[in-house]
Amino acid sequence: MNEQAIEREQLEADVVIVGAGPAGLACALRLAELIKANPGGLSAENIYVIEKADALGMHLLSGAVMNPKGLRELVPNFEKEGAPLDTPVTDDAAYFFTQRRAFRFPITPPPLRNHGNYVVSLARLVQWLGQRAERAGINVFTGFAGSELLIEDGTVVGIQTDDKGVDKNGGRKPNFQPGYHLRARVTVLAEGPRGSLTKQLINKFQLDAGRNPQVYSLGVKELWEVPEGRIKPGTVWHTMGYPLPSDIYGGGWIYGLQGNRVSLGLVAGLHYANPLFDPHVAFQQYKLHPFVRRLLEGGKLVRYGAKTIPAGGYWAIPKTYVNGALLIGDTAGFLDSQRLKGIHMALKTGMLAAETIFAALRAGDTSERTLRAFHDRVEQSWVKKELWRVRNFHQGFEHGLWRGLFHAALQFVTGGRGLYARYSNRAGHEQYKKLSALTDARPLAFKPDGQFTFDKVTDVFYSGTRHEEDQPAHLLVADTDICSTRCAAEYGNPCQYFCPAAVYEIVTEGDRKRLKLNPSNCVHCKTCDIMDPYEIITWVPPEGSGGPHYEGM
Repeated sequence: MNEQAIEREQLEADVVIVGAGPAGLACALRLAELIKANPGGLSAENIYVIEKADALGMHLLSGAVMNPKGLRELVPNFEKEGAPLDTPVTDDAAYFFTQRRAFRFPITPPPLRNHGNYVVSLARLVQWLGQRAERAGINVFTGFAGSELLIEDGTVVGIQTDDKGVDKNGGRKPNFQPGYHLRARVTVLAEGPRGSLTKQLINKFQLDAGRNPQVYSLGVKELWEVPEGRIKPGTVWHTMGYPLPSDIYGGGWIYGLQGNRVSLGLVAGLHYANPLFDPHVAFQQYKLHPFVRRLLEGGKLVRYGAKTIPAGGYWAIPKTYVNGALLIGDTAGFLDSQRLKGIHMALKTGMLAAETIFAALRAGDTSERTLRAFHDRVEQSWVKKELWRVRNFHQGFEHGLWRGLFHAALQFVTGGRGLYARYSNRAGHEQYKKLSALTDARPLAFKPDGQFTFDKVTDVFYSGTRHEEDQPAHLLVADTDICSTRCAAEYGNPCQYFCPAAVYEIVTEGDRKRLKLNPSNCVHCKTCDIMDPYEIITWVPPEGSGGPHYEGM
């Protein structure tokens, strides 16, 4: 399509926030609060929040156990205000699984203690925050994805939203609607892990120079209804061991919710050596463990989802400010990699960004020099203190569970330092071994039973994923010949295993293998963008409103 032939409507704002998750909405709400308390030329109506999901919260997924301190700073009386917190944590425990047995730790390790926290549906929490934002006069637009950054003379001046009504060949359909140019004095990227605009910004300004490469984990989750009395609301159990081999960092969770519902899932670090490892299959095996199977017996699957988690910690956070733009929340990697908790940090960094933006707008200066105050605010806050205590934690597990536990213990007694002042690490896709270097290069043999375990296509159905079929593919493969030649021979096409939604399929035509894409299955976890060994897969947003529908997740 000829870009020059498209006339785009231009909208002017003080602030454009990309992503209506906890970070983006906290930023908008705190900024509106400051504007209301300090009248003088600024208006909440000039804050625009855009969200690619068709409704607030529908693309958000977490376990989720939330530390409430970030929410309490944003909404001090959140309990009385009716925040949809499912249940306070009433019991927590940690287990080590072998293939057939579960051993409860006599003492729950401190990082896994959750009394004072809440089990929540992140989708419902964000819907509640979004209602508050709309009442504050903030413009919240769902169904719009950010497709490009607008950059002029080294300054971010806004974003371009996605074109709608484009067919898979790039032609205009009868309902074609060009994307908007949303120009802003400050653009805030709150896209979640591995954001597409964030990648553009980091690459353009080399914001990750001198930082550790960001590494990720993949969380695969199901929501179940189980017979009454099977598990108490507020129960929080974490597991280590089976079905993950000792060289893969991760573990499982089981959370009891109101209404006889159970949140359960498996987190696997995306820096494993075996390119044929399949996180979705490992999760299905997890449910067959006698401990888990007894819990689910007689129950039914309600919802499925998968999401990546930025786990690199303090040393992997890129520079978070440039002329005209800030990075907040999971987009920047603000997450406690030991506890795998980031909602409270998303809320807090959103608020700190708002305070920085308010001061910059009042001063009439949104340059990098002024927006650097966001970095300084983070460094002076409890966010830095919490991240600093676990600054080397995830890197210590790069070579597996047992070494990782040794490093974790040493870091615990040295205030987060461990053997080295700063642990280094490699990007996840660089950890793969070639098939020729593996002694048993075979994928896990697994057949779903349709009762406890399911194939990927069935689980995608339970994710509520919907995409317009006739649109350009949002999974861009730079060279498909690599898929059928080098990747097939060297790594066995790991895309067909690491993807938890059966987007990538290798088909055989004659004596040649070919990559077949099923983009309509995509649940937007972005694992493919992270773990492709040749870095030839790029995830970009599909037409706005497409994707999973994580109601209640």
